Amino acid sequence: MPTADDFVIAMAQPNVVVGDIDGNVRRVLACMERARTANGARVVLLPELVLLGYPPDDLLLRPDLPARIEQAIDRIAAETAGSGLAAVIGTPEWDEGERFNAAIVVDGGRRVGGARKRCLPNYGVFDEMRYFTAGTQPGVVTLDGRTLGLLVCEDLWDPSPARELHAAGAEVILALNASPYHWGKHAQRREMARARQQETGLGVVYVNQVGGQDDLVFDGGSFALGGDGSETAALPGFEEAHGAVRLLDDGTLRASGDTPGAAATPNPAAAVYQAIVLGIRDYVGKNGFGGVFVGLSGGIDSALTLVLAVDALGPERVTAVLMPSRFTAQMSLDDAREEAESLGVAHETLSIEGPYEAFLETLAGPFAGRAVDTTEENVQARCRGVLLMALANKNNAIVLATGNKSEMAVGYATLYGDMAGGYAPLKDVAKTRVYELARWRNDGSDVIPRRVLDRAPSAELAAEQADTDSLPPYDVLDCILEALVERDDSVDEIAAAGFDEEVVRQVARMLVRSEYKRRQAAPGPKVSPRAFGRERRYPITSRYPF
Repeated sequence: MPTADDFVIAMAQPNVVVGDIDGNVRRVLACMERARTANGARVVLLPELVLLGYPPDDLLLRPDLPARIEQAIDRIAAETAGSGLAAVIGTPEWDEGERFNAAIVVDGGRRVGGARKRCLPNYGVFDEMRYFTAGTQPGVVTLDGRTLGLLVCEDLWDPSPARELHAAGAEVILALNASPYHWGKHAQRREMARARQQETGLGVVYVNQVGGQDDLVFDGGSFALGGDGSETAALPGFEEAHGAVRLLDDGTLRASGDTPGAAATPNPAAAVYQAIVLGIRDYVGKNGFGGVFVGLSGGIDSALTLVLAVDALGPERVTAVLMPSRFTAQMSLDDAREEAESLGVAHETLSIEGPYEAFLETLAGPFAGRAVDTTEENVQARCRGVLLMALANKNNAIVLATGNKSEMAVGYATLYGDMAGGYAPLKDVAKTRVYELARWRNDGSDVIPRRVLDRAPSAELAAEQADTDSLPPYDVLDCILEALVERDDSVDEIAAAGFDEEVVRQVARMLVRSEYKRRQAAPGPKVSPRAFGRERRYPITSRYPF
């Protein structure tokens, strides 16, 4: 346990719920009690906007919000007045008609200082200039003679605020964050924090939000860097966690109690997988759904979606539905049943032949004299969507759409058919990465039948159909899409890198043509540096040349 001379800084990464101010206050108070009793802390650092949740979007414009936030802060201050514990709390703050993204410090039943976010991100998923005014002054607060410097998220990515804290006499930097996950973010955050440490010579305590929020996943992974830039403490990713560091007289930070030291760089596939699992769990749980239904086709996308759902929710809250047609191969049915049974998931088989025939009969007059084409294929997909949605409605559940990012990019998905669903776990996962995640999850277990991984992908909406009938091979397609979507490369630049120019132009045309579908797609967890949705907002109607 810490001694009387120690100054212990606790780190807390709770899973808060956007808009649940009363519930978030209870979560903050629980974190404070743990910091006091388990860590003997003098101050606990909590994430950015922890009282309201992040991102709150237009909830920030609610006229009754300021009063609710003030009451929340007053409650925390009053209930912890005699605890001897201070808290750095992320919250919106209002001053003379302006709204700030702030950190409030409460101690001894009152507010004793704070900071206002100075660098407002307005790129990617961030839209903070719509809501906040930028702060102008460095935020420092003194507790027991120790001067603490406060930074709010983006302020740590710019050298100036940290340097100004150092000039203002800060002994350590406390950074509160709501930093969403994408692959590679673990290393980026540490690189950025280490740069600030080296520029100022100050240790850094970095606390991050954890939890799923619509199309974002926050991975936690809080950490501390000592005065020499070494990682001295780290909390796990993708789960609620608590820890602490001791601030020594010379400014050194050391892990306190049983807080782990430096974290290993996470396996990339494992981190993406954990992010999706957390996204599913919180989307379903925070929105009050009883469970999920997954259309299980025998293909790789639905197979991975099913095992993700089971890992997120448990088999008892997941139902698989097999919906064969005349084009469904027997091995697809066999593989689907094998996976459902190996996972202990309830499953049932509902043939779409009856509904499909009924639709064709109803449409026989308008379709007379017209050749069979993708229209009939789409009718099959929509039959499946209707069945899944009916089952979900009847059971207070949602459908998990199984499409991946490659398909969504080029429109190789049926609107109101296989796109039907309330959440799309693979929405930001390219087809080649789907296979990577499936192989990682299968390591040592083979919950996804080996044949599903080995056979050529097919929508099975026509005889002898393969995805390559309509698309380039996925290893080619995904490279082109990464260049078009995540880097904004032109067709000429991609062709110059060695890809067939006509293939690149074909992919670009499909990408542009499918924007209207993506606007109607279910949300899904962002795991790439640039996802469809709030991060990539292109017009539906456009003739801009790629």
